[in-house]
Amino acid sequence: MIDRQRIEPFSKFELLAKQVVEGFITGLHKSPFHGFSVEFAEHRIYNTGESTKHVDWKLFAKTDKLFLKRYEEETNLRCQIVIDTSNSMLFPLEKKNENSLNKLSFSVYAAAALMELLKHQRDAVGLTFFDKEVGKHFIAKSNPTQQKIMYHELESLLNKQVAEETTSTQSAIAINQIAEIIHKRSLVVIFSDMFEDQSNLEGIFASLQHLKYRKHDVVLFHVIDKNLELDFDFENRPYHFIDIETKAEIKLNPSQIKEVYTKKINEYIEAIKLKCGQYKIDFVEADINQGFYTILQTYLVKRGMMLR
Repeated sequence: MIDRQRIEPFSKFELLAKQVVEGFITGLHKSPFHGFSVEFAEHRIYNTGESTKHVDWKLFAKTDKLFLKRYEEETNLRCQIVIDTSNSMLFPLEKKNENSLNKLSFSVYAAAALMELLKHQRDAVGLTFFDKEVGKHFIAKSNPTQQKIMYHELESLLNKQVAEETTSTQSAIAINQIAEIIHKRSLVVIFSDMFEDQSNLEGIFASLQHLKYRKHDVVLFHVIDKNLELDFDFENRPYHFIDIETKAEIKLNPSQIKEVYTKKINEYIEAIKLKCGQYKIDFVEADINQGFYTILQTYLVKRGMMLR
């Protein structure tokens, strides 16, 4: 079960957008109550007896006719939370202590915290899982029944085991599918380690660009165990390494390949980070060793400060 005490502190944060998407007003999240917003839609002819509150007097001066300004009805933020559920997200398989999380459980708790925040703001939230392709998908709603179902689906991920069959993450395919099935402009929050064949880097870039082309505001939480997966900080002794996804095995002393490995992996991550910057996608380094609370709190405060 998800420990709700670990996620409730996020109810006090506001989630602010950096661009106008459906359900956003530039710079500030609006009230959930419906009414006339600041977003002008169109004019319509004034009917006798109606309130003159929204008459466009400048247009009256030019045309000598009465027109009312019509506005888009205010809606709340639509947020789609996307979680990579591939085998690589189950790393590390062994807990360092009772409070430690693997990459998938880190993502589950962070997603639950965001859902709690969005529910507090009366916003619509959806949930999507992917590995080789999109699996579970719930469109963004503020429906309490769906929220309970999504919490249940998140909890089920906490018990996920490594699949016996050989797998290969295809983030590009899945992200392209997600871009197509989210029909309304949304804030898309992705939790993924982005680990897959580096030869597909251009495909990943194209899929991220696809999300932006669809006018979504995108945040990529790059979920990683920095000590082991980026810094390759292992003891100086022989290890038997097994790829969680391909099941490939190798025996070696980490010191033999550390320099080459760290150079290659950091070049790969820097390339993704650079493209995110070019596409105006928020790239968040999410080291699981820091804990989801610290990562989320730091990001939400930073995002809020940038908009105030």
